Amino acid sequence: MGKTRLMILGAGGHGRSVAEAAELTGVFQVIGFLDDSLPAGERVLGYPLLGAVESMPLHREVCDQGIVAIGNNFVREALMKQMVNVGIELATVIHPRAFLSPRALVGHGTAVMAGAIVGTEAQLGVGAIVNCGAVVDHHAQVEDFGHLGVNACMAGGSVLGRGAWMQAGSSLGYGVSVTAGSILQPGVALKNC
Repeated sequence: MGKTRLMILGAGGHGRSVAEAAELTGVFQVIGFLDDSLPAGERVLGYPLLGAVESMPLHREVCDQGIVAIGNNFVREALMKQMVNVGIELATVIHPRAFLSPRALVGHGTAVMAGAIVGTEAQLGVGAIVNCGAVVDHHAQVEDFGHLGVNACMAGGSVLGRGAWMQAGSSLGYGVSVTAGSILQPGVALKNC
């Protein structure tokens, strides 16, 4: 059986990192990027820029799956809805140097990057990002479109609300919950008092 043909929305830093992770899995064949900020025909990491995001329906027949690789949680959610609406199946990309517990649950359209750890019975919602070196410990929950930056850390039983963003190095203590749409600044630590 051949590799899954993958189209990536977003050719910025996160998109390029997701493309590289996808390559390294050996499961995907990256067919190219969609991005509004670069001219069609340009090459990114050796892959073609297929066009702007609005051209997404034109590429439905040449890809098996797609992933929205854009860090902004609200933009990622909107574009994932568009992708589903045009009939493109959502891919989940897990870097081969990440560790996922076999008992963790991972939603569609999620990206788990190099060095990330997702513990026992942790849950990652649809369209989540767990960036390089981030930790989602046992029983922690990242709700849909939540985003852990580089080296962010969620202790056991903590909850990152829908569309919330933990910037680099931020952390949640055991059982701490962060409300939907919140942004934790780099290095901030939240704990139960």
